[in-house]
Amino acid sequence: MTLTVLAIDDSPTMRNMFSLALAHEDIVLHLAEDGAAGLDLLRRITPDVVISDINMPDLDGFGFIEAVRRQERFRTLPILVLTTEPGPELRARARAAGATGWIVKPFDAQKMIRTLRLVAGSGG
Repeated sequence: MTLTVLAIDDSPTMRNMFSLALAHEDIVLHLAEDGAAGLDLLRRITPDVVISDINMPDLDGFGFIEAVRRQERFRTLPILVLTTEPGPELRARARAAGATGWIVKPFDAQKMIRTLRLVAGSGG
């Protein structure tokens, strides 16, 4: 099954890593540099799953997740948080905002691909 993934991260290096990690998979990847750009892309695409960084300019990951969850059509869209910060307070805050799961950077590409397929198949 082809997955459509929206990956949001302000780091060009991380966006490049997403592209490299998912290049040989049956995945259509859309990239955004911050939450505001991610919301703009969501006006044009309907991904199967979103991966979002937390600390970004303009609109951070928490604000992005909250804005997505306010939209009826995205209430069950799986959103995975990808960050360098593994603290339980941030995890709880991400869950409260509506995040589906959490991946700590640096990520293992094969594990991330399995997680993407798992959460996309479950519908959140």
